[in-house]
Amino acid sequence: MKPLNNYLVCLSLFTALLLPATTQAQDAEAKQETAEQSVPEPTNFRSEHKGTFNGTRLTYTVDAGETYIRNNDGDPTAAIFSFDYVVDSKQNRPVTFIWNGGPGSSSNWLHMGGYGPKRIVVPSDAENPGAAPYTLKDAPETILDVTDMVFVDPVGTGFSRAIGKGKKEDFWGLTEDANSMAAFIAEWLTENNRWNSPVFLLGESFGTTRAAAVAKVLLDDYVINVNGIVFVSQALDYQGSTPYVDDNIISYITYVPTMAATAWYHGKVDNSGDFETFIQQSRDFASQELLPALFQGNLLSAEKRARLVSQLQRFTGLSKEYIEQVDLRINAFRFAKELRRDDGVAVGLLDSRYINDERDDVAARPEADAARSISPAYKASLMHYMRNDLGINWNRKYLNPSDPELSGKWRWSPLPEGRSWEPHYVNTAPDLASVLRSNPALKVMVGSGYYDLITPFFDAEYTLNRHGIAKDDIIYRYYHGGHMMYVHEPARQALLKDTREFIRSQLGK
Repeated sequence: MKPLNNYLVCLSLFTALLLPATTQAQDAEAKQETAEQSVPEPTNFRSEHKGTFNGTRLTYTVDAGETYIRNNDGDPTAAIFSFDYVVDSKQNRPVTFIWNGGPGSSSNWLHMGGYGPKRIVVPSDAENPGAAPYTLKDAPETILDVTDMVFVDPVGTGFSRAIGKGKKEDFWGLTEDANSMAAFIAEWLTENNRWNSPVFLLGESFGTTRAAAVAKVLLDDYVINVNGIVFVSQALDYQGSTPYVDDNIISYITYVPTMAATAWYHGKVDNSGDFETFIQQSRDFASQELLPALFQGNLLSAEKRARLVSQLQRFTGLSKEYIEQVDLRINAFRFAKELRRDDGVAVGLLDSRYINDERDDVAARPEADAARSISPAYKASLMHYMRNDLGINWNRKYLNPSDPELSGKWRWSPLPEGRSWEPHYVNTAPDLASVLRSNPALKVMVGSGYYDLITPFFDAEYTLNRHGIAKDDIIYRYYHGGHMMYVHEPARQALLKDTREFIRSQLGK
């Protein structure tokens, strides 16, 4: 065969091999362009309502729908779904952006249990709420008389999804989440012509981690000062709320007052005196005696050790033998199993007032969280309320729980992908400290439940009393409930009253 013929044969073979790959790439690109062009207009469900809140009769609109956030080219990347309770959009009323935690939780809990104008009724005394039908009631104590409310579901929860050029993993990370929530707020203020409205942030659990980070992104990237922040069950510096790391000395300190409150509630310690005095004594013991002793380690004298064992027994209700066996280091999650082991029950983690009769009575820690018994009631109430009160009749699945891939793909590193990061505890307290220094008018209200074995109230004090945060910038409030303290009816009403007073104070009223 001549050289020219050889060349033509090779070219034909190359072209034959190349064409399918080229065609596939072109098809994929065309499909991507089609998908981007086919992004529909945001979905919204509007309804009108009336109610009396704190003695004030109000007419308000609920816009339950999507707000699109976009990339730098203006292309939609995510549809953030929110429930917007607005009294009069023509006024510069305050607006409070509210979210739960997880990461991976929709706003269901604060929406239907804490701050929404309707609430699910569950037993206030930590009894199991049983099965449907559940009771929904008006919540006239909520804060709609002083602020509009926007309950936000992050991407991967509720109806919120990545769209267009966005991928769901783009929003699943500590930094990514804060950026998307700040972008949502800025877009919401623009779409609703509310840039001159006072802005408040209110988060629960990881939602407080988020709130601190969002406040800094809003200031740095959007030049927005927030007027106030409410933390419900604070979780900014995770060292003080991580009891399952064996050498984490801090957690053996921060959990002592919560264990003391739990032991008091269950009658495992002498509870004939004053509760507040007992809790303060447990704080003093933990920080002034136990902490330096744990730093001493094996240099601790036998006499001092014996005194510490007796004091730990006094505050936790656990046996001296157990305290010796764990070397003075009481793991809070194991405490939930040990406190009432002789009774064959474990206490709850989210709310240690709850109990659960577990099959394995010799396990080191509870198999499940007794306090999660309220979850079906909250889910059912939200689904019923959306359809029957808000007119939301949509074939999109409401993710509660969240996208099953979310937690496994969540990025905790604060650095971009590919950057080295020496592992340390998650901590957005420096973000809060930075914003507080930049905005002297900003204050933070911290609401904590005495019976919260997930985010202990002493950890909130430990975290927010340092990191360069001024003492006067933080307002602490305590409730006889757990992580979701609003499950306990007196705590719910107190939380709402305190939040209302905080907002009014920040507005100079």
